[in-house]
Amino acid sequence: MLSNIGIPGLILILVLALIIFGPSKLPELGRAVGSTLKEFKKSAKDLVADDEESEGKEIKRIK
Repeated sequence: MLSNIGIPGLILILVLALIIFGPSKLPELGRAVGSTLKEFKKSAKDLVADDEESEGKEIKRIK
């Protein structure tokens, strides 16, 4: 999805964000988006690790 945007699309999104939120709110908005993505990645990684751990326990029970 994001690979189809390209440079002109990113510039357009940045200009629209600058117009809508103003230059003083953009750093706060960027920090909020960054921390949200970081938390999402951490949660997804934990879920995958839990699934792999439970699969490992099931394999040990079978042997």
